[in-house]
Amino acid sequence: MTSTLLNIKELSVAYGGIKAVKGVSLEVSEGELVTLIGANGAGKTTTLKAITGTLPDCKVAGHIEYLGQALKGQSSFHLVQQKLAMVPEGRGVFTRMSIQENLMMGAYTRNDKAGIAADIEKWFGVFPRLKERAAQMAGTLSGGEQQMLAMARALMSHPKLLLLDEPSMGLSPIMVEKIFEVIRNVSAQGITILLVEQNARLALEAAHRGYVMESGLITMSGKASEMLNDPRVKAAYLGEE
Repeated sequence: MTSTLLNIKELSVAYGGIKAVKGVSLEVSEGELVTLIGANGAGKTTTLKAITGTLPDCKVAGHIEYLGQALKGQSSFHLVQQKLAMVPEGRGVFTRMSIQENLMMGAYTRNDKAGIAADIEKWFGVFPRLKERAAQMAGTLSGGEQQMLAMARALMSHPKLLLLDEPSMGLSPIMVEKIFEVIRNVSAQGITILLVEQNARLALEAAHRGYVMESGLITMSGKASEMLNDPRVKAAYLGEE
């Protein structure tokens, strides 16, 4: 029986008088790839930032549990130590550091030098474009290359749970295809993933389960394969009648 890795109950986030998230409950079990889909402004990114404690000044209520422990008040550094990593929207690479240095930063909670070196080679194998440019400053890379680097850097920490925020945003179709190929491969390796994504079709095709978020509320959830064929999902998110 798989255990619940992430459990969110009645999460609410308010900025002043504006409620961005309104009592959201969701869970992610070990080994699952779960996607959270919805339109811009639905509250998806706010939900991820509430998990990682990286929201600006706002009122957060509800309960977030990871590995059976409440996450409230924990720093990002401690979350990485607990094997929770996030690839933020906009990638957040260290622009004035090389690709190699960015990957080393991803492993800063580790001290197994041989293992770190082996992992760098592993991800260079997955993303050969990064290997070709290993000494290049991350800020000079294209958006797609930065997305590859951000994912590889997060995976260097050996996460139990990987949070991905809009990994396909602003990328060319061929790069989107590559990123989703990697997401599926990472999931196949047993790494648990919570994926926030606007490209509902690709997200649901890759995921085991899905949640639909609208105006700060979860309005639908279920098996991803069934949601792909749901008329409401088709009409709202897949451009089908």
